[in-house]
Amino acid sequence: MAFTIAIDGPAAAGKGTISRAVAAHFGFAHLDTGLLYRAVGVQMLDGTDPIAAATALTPHDLERADLRGAAAGQAASKVATIPEVRAALLDYQRAFARRAGGAVLDGRDIGTVICPEAEAKLFVTASPEVRAHRRHAELRAAGSDMSYDDVLRDVLDRDARDRDRSTAPLKPAEDAVLIDTSTMDIAAAIAAAIAAIAARR
Repeated sequence: MAFTIAIDGPAAAGKGTISRAVAAHFGFAHLDTGLLYRAVGVQMLDGTDPIAAATALTPHDLERADLRGAAAGQAASKVATIPEVRAALLDYQRAFARRAGGAVLDGRDIGTVICPEAEAKLFVTASPEVRAHRRHAELRAAGSDMSYDDVLRDVLDRDARDRDRSTAPLKPAEDAVLIDTSTMDIAAAIAAAIAAIAARR
């Protein structure tokens, strides 16, 4: 039986960590939809037309080692503003969402555009400053010397692009449960998400 959990929110709010934990808890499959856009973005940086890249995307493209870097994140945010790219990736996401046994999808427009019929919807957020601190720590752990101020600027720029784009802007679904992780540790955030989802089952 299909049961779709849609988890949306801005960059570095914790939705990826929460989504993986939720999927493990309920025994559902998980798709980080941001990886689709990152995969298209890095191909664009390599010189491929983003619409062509989105149309021909394969599971192998999601395994590139450079998909988690800052450059891939910025490129993903840019290609995500292209309506033809979003349309090309739509069917892939919807098919995954309705697979037997349940699915968790995290992204920016899952509950509003990709799966508005999802049985459970969460919107995970945190203040830009908290998110920048988290992303800065991740980048430093990966060996980056990017400053906190630069990371915060990237977070704010990306928020603006995601929120203000004409196609599928970042916003909570009307029936989504809001989880603000600004002052939560990860265990508390995961517990809140699992409780909200359990209430919809």
